[in-house]
Amino acid sequence: MADDQRREELLKELHEGVVEYEEDRVKAAAQQVLDEGLNAYDAIMNGLAAGMEEVGDLYDQQEYFVPELLMCADALYAGLDILKPHIKPEDLGASAKGQVVIGTVQGDVHDIGKNIIKMMFEVAGFTVHDLGRDVPLEKFVEEQLKTDSEIVALSAMMTTTMMGMQKVIEMIKEKNPNVQIMLGGAPVTSDVADLFGADGYAESAGNAVQEAVKMIANLRKLQNQ
Repeated sequence: MADDQRREELLKELHEGVVEYEEDRVKAAAQQVLDEGLNAYDAIMNGLAAGMEEVGDLYDQQEYFVPELLMCADALYAGLDILKPHIKPEDLGASAKGQVVIGTVQGDVHDIGKNIIKMMFEVAGFTVHDLGRDVPLEKFVEEQLKTDSEIVALSAMMTTTMMGMQKVIEMIKEKNPNVQIMLGGAPVTSDVADLFGADGYAESAGNAVQEAVKMIANLRKLQNQ
């Protein structure tokens, strides 16, 4: 039981350290995770990334602005530098080595959520092709064909730009029906994802990686039939 309690304490320390942009606090907690033999991947996902998700919310609510965001990201990366080399392959699952094309759709310049998800994919061992924000719809299609990525992750933070996702899905599926498409962003719900013909929907950054691993596992099943 002591271990569980210690895990909770350190996760809270990592989470709060990121939110309060205290780089040294995050470094110290990350080092303690390693010293005490706790799981590095768990600490990244449920400590650092959870903290960054809260930062994203604070930004959306206009309690935080760009300078805070950048300092929070510095704290997050300071923790990542310590923990990332200690991720065990079995935590990721062999199926997690895929390629992802990611971007925020045309007309939308929000990229906080996308950047958090991109980082989670990288931590989980995916190769990420980041198209940035305000990405023309055709660009997603071109990049997928160029890289042969299994997953295309589209992000939108506004209802108006979200409509563009449907078009991207149609364009990609027409060229390559097996590509798995994941949607994310504030206005997106699982109903919207179903309606648009997407294969998955990411409610949060941590959930995005789990969704992606499931998608790749499904793809491999298809290919092996």
